[in-house]
Amino acid sequence: MAEIPRPDPDALIAQLRAEEAQIRRGKLRIYFGANAGVGKTWSMLSAAQQEHRAGRDVLIGVVETHGRAETAALLGGLEALPQKSVEYRGRRLNEFDLDAALARKPAVLLVDELAHSNVQGSRHAKRWQDVQELLAAGIDVWTALNVQHLESLNGTVGAITGIRVHETVPDTVLDDADEVVLVDATPDELIARLGAGKVYVPQQAERAAQSFFRKGNLIALREIALRRTAEHVEDDVRGWRVEQSGHPGARVAAAWNTSGSILACVGPYEDAAQTVRTAARLAGQLNVKWHAAYVETPRLQRLHAAQRDKILAVLQLAQELGAETAVLTGDSVAPALAAKALHLNCATMVLGRPVASVWWQRWMPAQGVARQLTALAPSLDIVEAAHAGSSRRLPQALWAHSAGPDAREADEDNAGRERWLGFLWALVASIAVTLLATPLHGLLELTNIVMLYLVGVVAVAMRFGRVPAAMAALLNVLAFDFFFVSPRLSFAVGDVQYVVTFAVMLGVGLLVGQLTAGLRFAAGVSISRERRAQSLFELARELSAALETRQVTEIGAAAVQGHFGGRAVVVALDASDRLHYPDDLPPGFDKSVADWTLRQGQSAGLATSTLAAQTWRYVPLKAPMRVRGVLALEPAHPRWLLIPEQAQQLETLARQIAIALERVHYVDIAQKAVVDMESERLRNALLGAVSHDVRTPLTALITLAESLKSAPEPERKAAAEAIVRQAHQLNALVSNLLDMARLESDVSGQSVTLRRDWQSVEEVVGSSIRAARPALGDMAVRTELPADLPLVEFDPVLIERVLVNLLENAAKYGAAPIVVRASATDSTLVVSVRDHGPGLPASVRGKEHTLFEKFTRGQAESVTPGVGLGLAICKAVVQAHGGTISATNAEGGGAEFTVVLARRAPPPAPGWDDMEQGVAAP
Repeated sequence: MAEIPRPDPDALIAQLRAEEAQIRRGKLRIYFGANAGVGKTWSMLSAAQQEHRAGRDVLIGVVETHGRAETAALLGGLEALPQKSVEYRGRRLNEFDLDAALARKPAVLLVDELAHSNVQGSRHAKRWQDVQELLAAGIDVWTALNVQHLESLNGTVGAITGIRVHETVPDTVLDDADEVVLVDATPDELIARLGAGKVYVPQQAERAAQSFFRKGNLIALREIALRRTAEHVEDDVRGWRVEQSGHPGARVAAAWNTSGSILACVGPYEDAAQTVRTAARLAGQLNVKWHAAYVETPRLQRLHAAQRDKILAVLQLAQELGAETAVLTGDSVAPALAAKALHLNCATMVLGRPVASVWWQRWMPAQGVARQLTALAPSLDIVEAAHAGSSRRLPQALWAHSAGPDAREADEDNAGRERWLGFLWALVASIAVTLLATPLHGLLELTNIVMLYLVGVVAVAMRFGRVPAAMAALLNVLAFDFFFVSPRLSFAVGDVQYVVTFAVMLGVGLLVGQLTAGLRFAAGVSISRERRAQSLFELARELSAALETRQVTEIGAAAVQGHFGGRAVVVALDASDRLHYPDDLPPGFDKSVADWTLRQGQSAGLATSTLAAQTWRYVPLKAPMRVRGVLALEPAHPRWLLIPEQAQQLETLARQIAIALERVHYVDIAQKAVVDMESERLRNALLGAVSHDVRTPLTALITLAESLKSAPEPERKAAAEAIVRQAHQLNALVSNLLDMARLESDVSGQSVTLRRDWQSVEEVVGSSIRAARPALGDMAVRTELPADLPLVEFDPVLIERVLVNLLENAAKYGAAPIVVRASATDSTLVVSVRDHGPGLPASVRGKEHTLFEKFTRGQAESVTPGVGLGLAICKAVVQAHGGTISATNAEGGGAEFTVVLARRAPPPAPGWDDMEQGVAAP
């Protein structure tokens, strides 16, 4: 019989968590069409009316009728959410009220125009992001979308229609929709509706008929919409088949997709965005993961800030479309891409189609990245993305909004200043070498002077890069020819062989400058990677020693601030699972954004698509179990957060801080559990002691008291004495319990309050023997106290209790005689109590300190009454006096307990003159 395969527990847990999250999340229905006028809003409102008549809570969040009477008629009977008025550039605009919708929380919410851009300053830049938050709150959302608004089709639609669409939606929104309802109409029907004024008002309809609503455009857009809907249906079928394949006994065969992932190459060109869109479309059709990478070479590192920002914007677009992005470094683009594709196991690479920048390049064979990749990775499929005739421009880098309008100009000015400074130092280096070599002209060969000029080229290359180094090499050749080659002080050459020297000198100088600049670039990359690794190492090391939440927040904020500069704040949760803000929050920190980040578990603020106008970046501290707080950062260089590696570094630092916070949280829980277990053990031991050692004397007292009624006179005296003994035992037991409770109570920040006074040791020993006499009975007690024992400062009541407990312990477990000794040194008082019994039990030898723990008895299950608190009380009292207590086996048999107390010299005794003055004093 075939063995039934056991499911993977981790996979089951992950599936249950995903199903639970899916149950809590709202459902998204998208009414999808080829273009405006097909009837998406009309179909959505018709379905809403049916749901309303069925008794479901339907609310209109925002619906655009565009003046269509048929559509407006369907609004009747449906509750509409009031829109909020927002001022923008001197105008009052009506916008969808996200907070009111979240507070109302209907069953179904209608939000039209999914690709709409919100007014600047709103929580989210796009309406589809509002929809995502509504879905996370458990609200079902119905919306409408045209095919030209899909991000991956932006370039394709622009090339077909010649119109650039600026409002787009990531393809993942459509892919993740629970329902896609295709609303279709033939091109002829659409043109007829446009002419009848059912799509736009007459003025708009006339312009649309001449541009967008041409029959060829409508046919092409309809085909794209049908194909895109078919892809979504295919994904649903594939997902259902995969889900059914995991169920035992399912008849549906599993269809696993074994295609490799896709890698898109982002270059510093205008069509880089189209390359990303093509890769996203291809990945969606093949249902595979895809990645986007940009290779930064030494040449590309010298790009202007504006060009670098365009590259970062393209990478951010790839992230929105569902890609994992990376910035690679290397001397050449092709080897770095080939290595990345091999590491990610990519089967296909998408490149931009090369364009000849000048006329003569069109007649030369292409030797671009694609040809190099063919040689480096023969098994890699290479796809070249066509140029987009028209597509929207990507928005300006988000960091520019917070850094100020002059930040970009400042960066470019600094780069230009650095470049001109390099040229100046190239000139200075050439002049300096010439001045140095001129006095040595007769002493050195010309070949050695050439070496001096090469040293100058290397120095310039190490500091300023290859272009200043190339200029230094050219200047050095000219200086060498002018000052050292005959005829001197002339650029004329007397020997033709020097032409070869000049060429070699220039070539070696350029080569050395190139290699040195490459090493400088590689060193910079290594330093950056080492800095990131060092930041993670130091944070992990510091967090490993943190034991409190406050320590974790301080260490985490310092680590993030040390890596990114600027200011950083780590806000952890309090006992009520709310953010506990420090009193000294820096200016610009927004608590409402931090609260939103905690609730949604998503990053917000700077360099994100949510509240991008913020100067702070808010990152949720996601631990394995839950979100533990928020990390807020105002970086010194806002552009860093647009670099994927730096953004990943911030996420990794936040992850480490979150794990440390969760560890500290569970350490506190473990400590509380240990305390609860100890309290439970103490309670059980106390109940056991009370049930045994208290009930026994009480039973004896009751029996003896009842016997007094009928006992003759001679027996009454014996019964009375027995009652007294039992009462003393019960009193000693209760006294020990009360003393232990008093000693362990936390009053005034200490366990016990001492009333120190100068006391005579002999008197305290004598009173202790008298107090312990009921327990000692007829047992002999011998004292060995020197006559010259000084006065010692201690609490007489507590020390007497220590000696009484030691005497009672000796009477219970030892044998006569009991010896009490005392001796004094200049700094200590030593008091010992010894018996002549069997000594300490073998079970505690080598660990005698365990005898002084609560509820510990020398003999387990002993018939000797007691709860094991006497020695624990002795230890607490002695430690309160700053002393020590120990137990050992005495020579000759028996156990000996020794108490050592610190002492100081007693005050001088008053003389007769002092006494007389004291008597005569008024």
